[in-house]
Amino acid sequence: MVFAQRVRTLLDQMSLAGVDTVLLSVGADLPYLTGYETTPLERLTMLVVDSAGSTLVVPELEAPRVAPGEFEIVAWKETSNPLDVVAKMCPPSGSIALGDQTWSVFLMGLLERLPKARFRSATPLLRPLRARKDAAEIGLLEAAAATVDRVSARLPSVRFRGRREREVAREVMDMMIQEGHDEGQFWIVASGPNSASPHHEPSERTIEAGDVVVVDFGGRQAGYCSDTARTFVIGEPTAEQIRVHATVLEAQQQALAACRPGATAESIDGVARGVIEQAGFGEYFIHRTGHGIGLETHEHPYLVAGNNEVLEPGMCFSIEPGIYLPGRFGVRIEDIVMVTESHAVPLNNSDRSLRVVS
Repeated sequence: MVFAQRVRTLLDQMSLAGVDTVLLSVGADLPYLTGYETTPLERLTMLVVDSAGSTLVVPELEAPRVAPGEFEIVAWKETSNPLDVVAKMCPPSGSIALGDQTWSVFLMGLLERLPKARFRSATPLLRPLRARKDAAEIGLLEAAAATVDRVSARLPSVRFRGRREREVAREVMDMMIQEGHDEGQFWIVASGPNSASPHHEPSERTIEAGDVVVVDFGGRQAGYCSDTARTFVIGEPTAEQIRVHATVLEAQQQALAACRPGATAESIDGVARGVIEQAGFGEYFIHRTGHGIGLETHEHPYLVAGNNEVLEPGMCFSIEPGIYLPGRFGVRIEDIVMVTESHAVPLNNSDRSLRVVS
């Protein structure tokens, strides 16, 4: 099974790093290794991985939700303390790698029970595994991208003018479900001056003629995520709006062309940023160029200055440059791309032009 192979690869990483035990609770690392995604609760669920194999420590009332896998299940009762159960599985003075999203209350409990153990982050062990997607994962990401592309294709037929951002955002979310997503995770509809705020939350603002509207949305489908953004204008665009959009599109396309095995994450950010700086908008590109995607919307690798991580085949990430003119308008174009053996190809393929909508 794929999960057993992933655990074996993790064990190889652990051996190289001198780690005795890996402990994973909430977060994407757990389903990546087991296929089981826990609900964040005050009741501890934790996967224990060591040379003897994998054991999932789970609340007794949650155990029926766990599909059988190549791991042992230890169900703890309401009257027992799961931290005692986990601590007994760990070497008292060993090296233990803990998932980054483990609740602090559980970490503090483990520190009390294992005062001689050496704790570290499990991310350096899991990051290279999760960053390189296998064929099945890429297929799921392609399907998720195709779903939001179908939504993007429907957006020009949506009425924007005279409606509140929240109304349009709700319609975008509904379309994601209609087109095949299991859930929508976010839906940004940012109009007029609000489009200059990259993470604007849809508001009661009424969309007006002349507004630039950034629509950024994504969700999950069969466990894997989507993320895309397109920019629209209500009525005929101004020369400035056309120029800003063209600059962002050029930055995105040049960054895509620069993606290949051996290139660094920061070099791709540099290509996109260089195009925008040359056009005179450098100070208005205020976020990184992209982020990895998979079981989580944001994961490694991150395309940002200072990250010299080398791109490899199978890596999937966004390329999403933007220009944000405070108090006026902003533009963002976002696609998920996949690195192949020689270059990168976009998984999103909807119209990237500055489309006029009503």
